[in-house]
Amino acid sequence: MARRITTYTEFWPYYLREHADPRTRAVHVAGTLIGVTLFVAGVVLGRWWLMLAGLVSGYVFAWVSHMTIERNRPATFTYPLWSLGSDLRMAWLFVTGRLGEELRRAGIG
Repeated sequence: MARRITTYTEFWPYYLREHADPRTRAVHVAGTLIGVTLFVAGVVLGRWWLMLAGLVSGYVFAWVSHMTIERNRPATFTYPLWSLGSDLRMAWLFVTGRLGEELRRAGIG
């Protein structure tokens, strides 16, 4: 059995390595951005179903990419809050053009 990760500092490089394929990262980022947009729109408009659609869409994109591209188990099932935070962090770093350095630090590409 693999050792359980106990700090977010350990988790972040693990998370990035679980998203080593650029296609997985692209699908994740797209799902995260769509999900955040729908969720915020739901909050602003007072529509609970948009908030729910935001949560569901983000996870659907992520899980499908793990099943079809990386062929690994999403970290969400073991580390749900760290995984959610890392999805948001990875999307932000991608949008701001700083993801490459994080990937290099984690030993990717």
